[in-house]
Amino acid sequence: MRQLHGMVAALQEDFFMGVINVIDTNGKTHALEAVEGWRVMEIIREHGLPMEGVCGGACACATCHVIVDDAWTGKLFPARDDEEAMLDTVPNVMPASRLSCQLIYTEELDGLTVALDPNLVEKARAA
Repeated sequence: MRQLHGMVAALQEDFFMGVINVIDTNGKTHALEAVEGWRVMEIIREHGLPMEGVCGGACACATCHVIVDDAWTGKLFPARDDEEAMLDTVPNVMPASRLSCQLIYTEELDGLTVALDPNLVEKARAA
């Protein structure tokens, strides 16, 4: 975690810093520092929340599935065909489902709220 804080401090000078809110499977909301240009998946993982992201952001798995808060769904760019295809593999897909590796944090997403997929969190903890 110390390494993360050092990286964040260095990046604050050059990039917009904001916050994303991540709701864990217990319903607790975590306000995470977010750096412009980072994938939401990377932000979640860097803060130690359970997020596999097996493909590293290549949109080749669905292990970074999140559910976007209704207030934010219309503010995001639409999912591309490859993301939609991967979401089709998620058993509990919802209209607000997205792959967090495909969401790039920008100033316009300051305050974004997403919920972790409980099924994927259990798999990540078991791994």
